Amino acid sequence: MSRLLKAITPPETEAGFQEAVMALAHTQGWLVAHFRPARTDQGSRTPVAAEGAGFPDLVLVRDRVIFAELKTERGRVRPEQQRWLDALAGAGAEAVLWRPSDWETIVDVLARRR
Repeated sequence: MSRLLKAITPPETEAGFQEAVMALAHTQGWLVAHFRPARTDQGSRTPVAAEGAGFPDLVLVRDRVIFAELKTERGRVRPEQQRWLDALAGAGAEAVLWRPSDWETIVDVLARRR
């Protein structure tokens, strides 16, 4: 099964890539949280309090917790996103930056149990 999943080419857009990662996670029994931007009269924005800006795109929970920031191949990690990844990793969390080119690794990580 994982060989078939590894052969999939994930979409290149961040939204499509995110959908692919979430779908894969669900097939492997993960609970997935993603906080969508709210639509307002002034456009889209995600309401956050305190240091919430830059919080990772996905929180995946099964036998462990993974915080995942998703980017396209050319997407840049903003300083506040890197701050969150560094802080989470420094606290012992599994915090990752994934790009479509990481698909085989993503399949392995989400299939692996403790």
